[in-house]
Amino acid sequence: MPHPKGAHMFREMRLKKQQLSEAETLEILKSCTSGVLAVAGDDDYPYAVPLSFAFEDGKLYFHFARTGHKLDAVARNDRVSFCVIQKDTVVAEAFTTYYRSAIAFGRIRVHTGDDEKRHALECLARKYSAAYIDRAPAEIEREWKNVRTAELTIEHLTGKAASELLS
Repeated sequence: MPHPKGAHMFREMRLKKQQLSEAETLEILKSCTSGVLAVAGDDDYPYAVPLSFAFEDGKLYFHFARTGHKLDAVARNDRVSFCVIQKDTVVAEAFTTYYRSAIAFGRIRVHTGDDEKRHALECLARKYSAAYIDRAPAEIEREWKNVRTAELTIEHLTGKAASELLS
């Protein structure tokens, strides 16, 4: 059955027994330090780029250069996915990999206001430089003109793990 215009349908996970709970999936977003943002790139080629990120308030926050492929792509199409791999242990003798990962699907929005830009940069500073947070305001001011920020509002989130890691 077709879905109404504007409504989104996301595929259900095929191997449901490997699906992580929402709490386990959110823990992956909170604990990991990098992921891969996938956008609709130039000439319909997918463009997937590794990025640092922060997860706060149920949203993912990123920082970008002032111009570039990512910004051009999200200006054309704000629908993106973001994949985070928490565990990736190759078990050669078993011809398998023990993995845990999460994928967020949603809409990304580049910040235009100073307050939301500052909030995103503060979220990133808390995550990556917590021990030096007193120096964050000066660093934010130093880089202010060179950086753009964005937030991904999650519409669908899935987590998956190798069956060997599940109880």
